[in-house]
Amino acid sequence: MPIHPSAIIDRRAEIDPTADIGAYVIVEGVVRIGAGTRVYPHAYLTGWTEIGPNCEIHPNAVIGHAPQDRAYGGEETYCRIGEGTIVREGASIHRGTAPGSATVVGDRCFLMANSHVGHNCQVGDDVKMANGALLAGHVHVGDGAFLSGNTAIHQFCRVGDLVMVRGGIAVSMDVPPYFTVGLSGLCAGINIVGLRRAGFAPEQRREVQQAFRTLYRSGMTFRKALDELAQTVKTDAGRKIVEFLRSPSKRGIVGCIHNRRGRATAAETEE
Repeated sequence: MPIHPSAIIDRRAEIDPTADIGAYVIVEGVVRIGAGTRVYPHAYLTGWTEIGPNCEIHPNAVIGHAPQDRAYGGEETYCRIGEGTIVREGASIHRGTAPGSATVVGDRCFLMANSHVGHNCQVGDDVKMANGALLAGHVHVGDGAFLSGNTAIHQFCRVGDLVMVRGGIAVSMDVPPYFTVGLSGLCAGINIVGLRRAGFAPEQRREVQQAFRTLYRSGMTFRKALDELAQTVKTDAGRKIVEFLRSPSKRGIVGCIHNRRGRATAAETEE
């Protein structure tokens, strides 16, 4: 596939012969572009950036630019994009800020228009960020998570695997795997649809449901509830939740929405 004659390509760049580089694209710096990747007109790729094979970089996307961090002094830092990832119009992904550090986006991710991945974020595989979703610096997002439109995730937060966040919500604390986030940035239940689509067995889904109830509906302190949960989990899904909650956290664990009667919400149940 061709490199358009109007594209500006740095001599240090390494572009696979099968990549397609559109009109007015700027590739500046030590950028590597994998096989079969298409870069649409007016995209800007810079820094020490590596883009995997079969990606799509749409118009006005900015990848690998300097982080929005006053402490950054131009040191060599990295941006890595996995295979099959789509970056839509106006989306931006910044490289790391500390020398030698990296921002990483996994395979098959879908970053929709005007979404943003800040410096030093670690984004897993199959993550979807809808239009305007924003990750501040040092955010970790697990595999298969879905961040709805205009979601904002505070720096240093962790978002677990298959978490779904409601649109227009600011998340300021860690969200355990498989849960959903609703009003006021609090947990609203479990991501049953996501679990089914990901092929989780019924016993795994039931254990995730029970984990939610133990943590948020049992009336125990969170620490005591976690200890009880750790003693009862039997599936990989349950163990994943316990492992997440016992890992170091800089932001703490998100609380839960309670209805007027203090009962479980409909989002918790499979029926």
